[in-house]
Amino acid sequence: MLNNVAIRSLTQLAGGEDWRLHLAHDRRDHLLIWVTRGQGRLLLDGQRRGVGAHNAIFVPAGSLFSLDVGRQGLGQVVVIPPGMALRLPERPRHLRIRDVHVQAELSALIEAAQREQSAGRPLQQEALEAHAALISVWLRRLIVEEEHVPDPPAAAARLSARFCRLVSERYASGAAMAHYAESLGVTPTHLTRSVKAATGKSAADLLTERVLYEARELLRSTGHSAKDISRHLGFGSAAYFSRFIQTHCGKPPGKLREKR
Repeated sequence: MLNNVAIRSLTQLAGGEDWRLHLAHDRRDHLLIWVTRGQGRLLLDGQRRGVGAHNAIFVPAGSLFSLDVGRQGLGQVVVIPPGMALRLPERPRHLRIRDVHVQAELSALIEAAQREQSAGRPLQQEALEAHAALISVWLRRLIVEEEHVPDPPAAAARLSARFCRLVSERYASGAAMAHYAESLGVTPTHLTRSVKAATGKSAADLLTERVLYEARELLRSTGHSAKDISRHLGFGSAAYFSRFIQTHCGKPPGKLREKR
């Protein structure tokens, strides 16, 4: 289904492993996440937010995010590859949908796309792209309504959002936090304080999570050696990479790979 519109459950998106949603990361596809049950925390656009049932979350490709709606949480995800001729929002959006009719509209649109995906008929992808276009219209109609226009973010949140965008672009460079602060025109202390205020985590924590996500993903889904992965992620040595994995996962890289 690579480069195709697809409907997934949150469980399928996580591949049965919570870290694939809980760690801060970005994806190459646009995601529209429709949470139908559960409550928890969302990192989006450099801010920590509460999230619950009937929340719609739009995550543009390349946007740093994480999501935890608890063990009982349920939801569906519309996966839209970049490059499609859809007028999607350029920035991440988090909408709390209170109107039951509007909730039912989105649920019906996703269910129709899901039926098309399961049917396996000719021109399936063409039909799924049409369903995605209708879902994008639903989304854009809502974001222009007054109740969904977000308040202007505080200075700390704006800086945190800029930092998160840089992390998505440069996490594999091995650059120190001072590099990020310099690129943003602030001191490392100010950056850490602002990100902590906006997300509840330090700037270093978010960078670590993004690197850890990529390391685990490469270990689990590819045959690249730990040495090659460590070089790709900007580590000074394979030994340092192994200690990093051991510290954050409680297992060396080889043990994580055994479950692949």
